[in-house]
Formats: sequence, structure tokens, C-alpha cells
Amino acid sequence: MYAIIEDSGQQFKVAAGDVIRVDVRDLADDAKQITFDRVLLVSDDGEGKIGAPLVDGAKVVADIQNQVKGDKVDIVKFRRRKGYRRKAGHRQQYLEVKIAQINA
Repeated sequence: MYAIIEDSGQQFKVAAGDVIRVDVRDLADDAKQITFDRVLLVSDDGEGKIGAPLVDGAKVVADIQNQVKGDKVDIVKFRRRKGYRRKAGHRQQYLEVKIAQINA
């Protein structure tokens, strides 16, 4: 069984036991699980439910594992022969979650 969920403008194909990285959000300090209710598709051995745009009553429950940083992205601005150089960096924060169950 797998599902396609939408979170923060991105779509993820998930199955039970998968580990994915989603954008950090404001959660309670003691939160152990997160629920994704924007489910676009649920498939179970060839039988599928396609939402228009969302599948009614479907949700995906995931366990929060930890907060991680993504790869560093360098931003470089340069103009030749002008003495203009700027460099900045960025590391995106992610929540690493493990998919516990898919409720259709």
C-alpha cells in the first residue's frame, strides 16, 4: 500500500516504513507524531482511490525522528571587472519522519 501526499507544495510517494524529510514546522515540544491529511492518491494492490483534488477521509500518520540540516547551498554573485563579489550560504532545516500507517 502506498500514498501520494502533499506537504509544503511538494508531493511525496510514501509507504509504511519509509523515511522522508519535510520542512520544519511549529509543533509542540512533546509531539511524537505528525498527520498528513492532504492525500492525493491511495493505492492498495492495484485498487486505487484518486482524489479530486484530495481523497476524502484519508490520512497518513508519521513518527517524528529528528530535526536535520540539508546540504549547504552557496549563493555567489559576481560581476566581472567591477570588483563586485558577494558570497552567502544556506542550509535548510528539515524534519525527518518515518511513515507509520496509511489510513484510507
